[in-house]
This record gives sequence, C-alpha cells and structure tokens, in this order.
Amino acid sequence: MTTLSAFNKFTTDLTEDGHLMPVLFMGHGSPMNGIEDNAFSQKWSTLAKEIPTPKAVLVVSAHWLSKGTRITAMDFPKTIHDFGGFPKELFAVQYPAPGSPDLAKETAALLKSTAVELDHDWGLDHGAWTVIRHMYPEANVPVLQLSIDYTKGPQYHYDLAKELYNLRKKGVLIIGSGNMVHNLRMVAWEKINEPEYGYDWAHQMNTTFKDLIRNGHHDKLIKYESLGKDALLSIPTPEHYWPLLYTLGLKGSKDEIAFLNDKVVGGSLTMTSVKIG
Repeated sequence: MTTLSAFNKFTTDLTEDGHLMPVLFMGHGSPMNGIEDNAFSQKWSTLAKEIPTPKAVLVVSAHWLSKGTRITAMDFPKTIHDFGGFPKELFAVQYPAPGSPDLAKETAALLKSTAVELDHDWGLDHGAWTVIRHMYPEANVPVLQLSIDYTKGPQYHYDLAKELYNLRKKGVLIIGSGNMVHNLRMVAWEKINEPEYGYDWAHQMNTTFKDLIRNGHHDKLIKYESLGKDALLSIPTPEHYWPLLYTLGLKGSKDEIAFLNDKVVGGSLTMTSVKIG
C-alpha cells in the first residue's frame, strides 16, 4: 500500500517551477503505428526530443470508456492488446513503463467536480502505448491513464480537463489520444496506403477543425454536432473526438498552437495532431 509519506514525497518532487509542460492531442490511427517506422511514428519520436522530458505522462485515450471516471493506480500497468486481426508481432509488444499510485491519488484529488476511482485492473491500451513507446522507448517515464466517462457530454469533458491544469506546472505531460476524423465504416481499405487519400468531407472537416482550434473557437468544437453533415460523418461516434476536448480544455491564454502529422488516411481518418504550449 502506498504510504502517505511516499505520496507527499511525490507531490514535493513535482515542484512548480513556473514552466508549463505542453499538452498534446495525438491522432493515433492504426495499432500498427505502434511497431512501424513511418512518418507518423517518426514524428512522435522527434516530438519527444523537442519538448522537456516529463516527470510522468497522463493519457486520455479513446479506448478507455467507463461509467464514472477512473485513473490507473498500479505500480506497473499491463500492456493491453485491445484489437484483433493484426500480425502476431503486434500482440507480442510489451511496454513496461511504470505507473505511479501517488500521482494517481494527486490527480484524483484535483478533480473536484467528480469522484475518481483508483483503478488497478486496466493498464495501457493501444491509444496510449502505440504512441508513447516511440516517444519514450526506454519505458522510463511513469505512464497513467484517465478514463472517459461515456455517460457525459462534450462540455463535461472539456470542463473536467481544466481541473487538471496544475499538473502541467508540475512536469506532467497530458496527452489526449484519438482521431479528429474517425469513421471506420467508410474507410477506403483499397487506398489505405495511398498518401493523403481522403474524401472531400474529411479534408474539409480537417481544415475546419484546425481553423477553429487555431482561432480559439472551443465553443464550436464542443458543439461539433452543429457544424453540419460533414462533422457528423467525421464523428459518427464521439469516443475518438473526446480526447481532443481534454487537450483544448488545458490550453492556457499564452499557449501557442502547432499541428503535426496533418494527414488524411484511408479516406475517412485523420492523423492530425495538436501541440499546445
């Protein structure tokens, strides 16, 4: 059991130094990106070298939906292979990053608007490890996941993220992992390897999303269903979009915005990612 003294030590170690860690939204795409050396994974690796080394990473992944909010609180989270139909090499991957029960407790305490359950059963799903293993291949940075309460709406998730802001001051890298445009039912599998092949509506919404993010129109992004038919095609279900709202909710007034991996793939998916700060 984690002692109070250990918890206090971790809190002390995460000393505020006046510098904010950036916050990221990562388009994670296919689980195969976790083992492939491609333009997307190369950018994840490069990005990790461009930003300060975090004291811990907290991931909000499209692949952990729960009733209520949970946070992983084990010493060593397991690697979850939550997919099917891929090569055995992908299922063989283990990402042995430590967790942090102390940071889990501190994070739960920050979230005043909801009760947070300390979870010892989940682990790191492919929304987390496929990206992070390229960023921190030595698995020497603690990694935690925060679940998404599927009973709540977009405004709730955006507002909840704001309560995590102090973690940025303490060296924690917060990552929302999903895809802005994510319509698996309409993927053009025969063109999956054709660079930047995308339906007109996917390209249009990718541009619209970037413009709204760049200009700070978070209200319109929260109410994405009002953006028209193209938005509904891009977001037929919200779980891959919600992590973007967590990232946007953590934006500070002076943070700059940059886009990376800004590509449409397979017609109806975007890898477009956002760096804030």
